[in-house]
Amino acid sequence: YHRQERTTRDNIYAVGDVLVNGLELTPVAIQSGVLLMQRLYDGRKENMSYALVPTVVFTTPEYGACGMSEELAKEVFGEKHIEVFHAEFAPLEWTVPHCKFQCYVKVIANYLDHGRIVGMHYLGPNAGEVLQGFAAAVRCGITKAELDSVTGIHPVCAEEIVTLRRTKRSGAVFRKTGC
Repeated sequence: YHRQERTTRDNIYAVGDVLVNGLELTPVAIQSGVLLMQRLYDGRKENMSYALVPTVVFTTPEYGACGMSEELAKEVFGEKHIEVFHAEFAPLEWTVPHCKFQCYVKVIANYLDHGRIVGMHYLGPNAGEVLQGFAAAVRCGITKAELDSVTGIHPVCAEEIVTLRRTKRSGAVFRKTGC
């Protein structure tokens, strides 16, 4: 019943925190409620996409994700069909004070579906701000080739996502140095 927020009764629905194994996030409750209302009263058909909800853990540094984990993508699509692009980097604003934290970014592409991005992970400053726009792109079905065609804004952390070229499979060093 989770897919359309239906309960065991035809005319009773559940959204937000009351869903079993649901995401206990206010924006999820709001969005699923809006979509339910549109299905019931506006004749629309769109369901809440719980698999693509971006989320952030506000630690130091922050961690954010949207879509599948690398492990889940391999399980669903098979390891040979998944390409994982990744990099470790230090934000420019952290280089002068010599911060000890390193940041990390990972994009998971499904080559069974033309390189469609199925997961994005980011560990670094302002994870929510960085991932919000990319989450929209993932939701719209962006491919790795399309992501590669985006010109980065320099020198910001989000630039690291659009300049990813190293893959885990290649075994290449994934630590970036300098700008």
